[in-house]
Amino acid sequence: MFDSMDWYVQLGLNMATAAAIMIAALWISGFAKRQINKIGLKYEELDDTLFLFLASLAKYAILAIAIVFVLSRFGIQTTSLVALLGAAGLAIGLALQGTLSNLAAGVMLLGFRPFKIGDFVDVGGHSGTVKAISLFTTEIATSDNVQITIPNGDIWASSIKNYSYYDRRRCDIVIGVSYSTDLKKAEAALRKVIAADDRVLSDPAPFVKVTNLGDSSVDFTLRVWAMADVFWDMKFALLREIKEEFDRQGIDIPYPTSLHIVTKT
Repeated sequence: MFDSMDWYVQLGLNMATAAAIMIAALWISGFAKRQINKIGLKYEELDDTLFLFLASLAKYAILAIAIVFVLSRFGIQTTSLVALLGAAGLAIGLALQGTLSNLAAGVMLLGFRPFKIGDFVDVGGHSGTVKAISLFTTEIATSDNVQITIPNGDIWASSIKNYSYYDRRRCDIVIGVSYSTDLKKAEAALRKVIAADDRVLSDPAPFVKVTNLGDSSVDFTLRVWAMADVFWDMKFALLREIKEEFDRQGIDIPYPTSLHIVTKT
């Protein structure tokens, strides 16, 4: 009778202890999740998606540890269970190796933030505007508005070009004039076009120099700086204005010519 009573008492103690462990685990996991989420909300430069993932990961890790303690409290051998879970995790990891590499890369992208939504980038062999960044993939829209979804592993394993990272960009334009052209006149025409466009920044100062003597032209290189959001509009406008200004001043832009010699026998 006493043995039976002792068993019930021990069962009651175990159940009370297990309940206390689970209640504590639920509170601790919830607290940890809230604190991690607060970090993501506190710093705007950090991505919310990453901290939501880390918060959920911390919560379930704490609950899993609590369950192991509860099982051991009831005399269940958890060593073999942990080993089994480890083996299962290894098998799943090998089966999902590519997916997990994308997940790891997604965590790195969201943590280090080499680009953000709205940036124009060249990643994984594709160029476009970033529309969405998740833990597994990144979505971009090309210049002709085609959606491309790229695995994060491909992005992290290659170089990343972010054309929107800096607020200023340099525009390089090469213009060829004929060898008979007055070079001072051509340079003055180019500088006139540059000065007329208020999108061209004065600092750094525009660069206009002869940089190459080609097969059929003397090549000028223009290097001007502009704010990133008007870069393309400025570049296209400069090309048009240079052509029109050269036409007004009679400056010739040559085209490659080939000489064919026919020998008669």
